[in-house]
Amino acid sequence: MKNNKQTLAYLAATFAILLWSSAFPITRYVLQYYSPVTIVLLRFTAASVTLIIIGIIRKIRLPALKDIPLFALCGLSGVFIYSYLFNTGSVTVVAGVSSFIITSSPVYTLILTRLILKEKVKLICWIGVGVSFIGLGAVTLSQTTEFALNSGVFLLILAAISSGVWTIVVRKLSTKKPEQEASTKPYNAMEITTYAITSGTIGMLIFIPSAIREIPDSLLTVNLLVIFLGIFPSAFGYLAYGYALASAAKVAHITVFQYLIPFFSALIAYFWLGETLTMSALIGGIIIIIGMIITNLTGKR
Repeated sequence: MKNNKQTLAYLAATFAILLWSSAFPITRYVLQYYSPVTIVLLRFTAASVTLIIIGIIRKIRLPALKDIPLFALCGLSGVFIYSYLFNTGSVTVVAGVSSFIITSSPVYTLILTRLILKEKVKLICWIGVGVSFIGLGAVTLSQTTEFALNSGVFLLILAAISSGVWTIVVRKLSTKKPEQEASTKPYNAMEITTYAITSGTIGMLIFIPSAIREIPDSLLTVNLLVIFLGIFPSAFGYLAYGYALASAAKVAHITVFQYLIPFFSALIAYFWLGETLTMSALIGGIIIIIGMIITNLTGKR
């Protein structure tokens, strides 16, 4: 039963990573028509509406008043702050470098997991994360020809740390029972994702003026792509990843999957946009998977 739950966690994480990987080439296309802040506002508004509708149909529980600050922190760190820092930082940093910095989030998450959640992190886990990080570097180098140290780099590092905070809060909420229902199960992935993304989207309402200026001049196909980003990578992607975090034996078993995002993005860009897929990217992808296997050996010891 425990092995089945872990397997489902891996499948959910893979599904989430595939969805998030598709967001990069789509966003690259949509940025030709919308500003970064308008994209995140429209994207997460669509995600919030989708999750609220599903939540009403499934009759999810309301959060306990005591837990609302945790949901707000989850939404601010993983949705609002992360999206703002990522989009702002990416303006002055080439795509390959930005994806490398952002995908380094598992390293920060591992440190926060040890400090905050007090989860034991074995040496083999650090080795696995390190191996995957090397593979990530290989994939990144295959897509990058230049690098300049500027303020955007530091904003992206902060975004990666913010993503780590979100992961820790999701994990904490997934083991927390609502105060007013002490005998029931902890918050599930649907409840956490719905309230977290909705609270993060509320913070994005400050971008409404920008959206009002840009929407009248947009194309239908572009708007449909933004809606796709909201429903699939955002709503279903966060939902699947939340389920994986709640179900896995250790946080590191799931966060290491994030290293696959640049590799999967390169594959999608190759088939959809006709971009070049180098041997370095393929080798890097293989190294990432080897590192993931090493990391997940900790669950069998």
